[in-house]
Amino acid sequence: MPNHQTISPKDYFAIFLIVVIWGTNFVAMKFALEELTPFQLGAWRFVFSLIPFIFIFKPPKIAWQWLLLNGLLQGVGQFGFLFVALHIGLSAALASMLLQTQVFFTALFSYFILTEKPSKSFLVGLGFAAIGLTCFGLNYVFPNSVKDLQVPLLGIVLCLCGAMMWGASNITIRKVHQKYHRFDAINFIVWSSFVPIIPFIFLNWIFFPEKDVSSWFGHNASTWLSIIYLAVCSYLVAYALWTRLIQTYSANRISPFSLGVPMVGLLSGMIILSESISPWQWAGIFFCFIALVITMVGRD
Repeated sequence: MPNHQTISPKDYFAIFLIVVIWGTNFVAMKFALEELTPFQLGAWRFVFSLIPFIFIFKPPKIAWQWLLLNGLLQGVGQFGFLFVALHIGLSAALASMLLQTQVFFTALFSYFILTEKPSKSFLVGLGFAAIGLTCFGLNYVFPNSVKDLQVPLLGIVLCLCGAMMWGASNITIRKVHQKYHRFDAINFIVWSSFVPIIPFIFLNWIFFPEKDVSSWFGHNASTWLSIIYLAVCSYLVAYALWTRLIQTYSANRISPFSLGVPMVGLLSGMIILSESISPWQWAGIFFCFIALVITMVGRD
């Protein structure tokens, strides 16, 4: 059985690579947002995810409505909320942890949409997550210093909205798996990248009317390197490796390794961007991480 296979050294390296890529992509987002608006970054991210890959991967043999739904939920929803949160001041370190709450949103949607009963470990983890989120809120009620208020509460709320959209996208992908037995995840991801581009252009026109056409073309090399990193490394390469690992060893065997992503995100934000984290935020991170461990490692 795949569940009991020993993970090979090559696949351990693939896991390490995925965790590093996904953990540092929040720093890349911060670099790109220094020059681009959140919606410009969103549009470019999916343009680079689409071209030239539509010439390599064939369209998935599924109804176009599924591509549209996933593109709106994951593309416009998840990344739209996340990029705006980072744009208004949410740190990369906190974003890397808060976005992982998608685990709980996925389980909640599974209960209400797929009628899957939550496990005991999920309910315990949800309790710890609630304590963690309360700590994030208490940071604004009882700040230790003015610096503790630099991260806007709205940024935390928007990031949680992004995690919720990610959870809804996970349910969409599971529904597609149920409906289409021969489902190629990479083809699905590439071709659903069509969907967010026009909405992001429209949103930029609505919320940033002062930006002219020239503002779309960043002048800094770091901007374009960040976009390529997000579109190719984080989105396609890491996702392809992750999908292959899950197909080889099963989701239960591989998914706990994703707990390394927020740890890398925290460290990279603090080291590369010199971000600081308040005591209340550290408490929130601790309880959210414990919640993730209980939920992802628990069996009952």
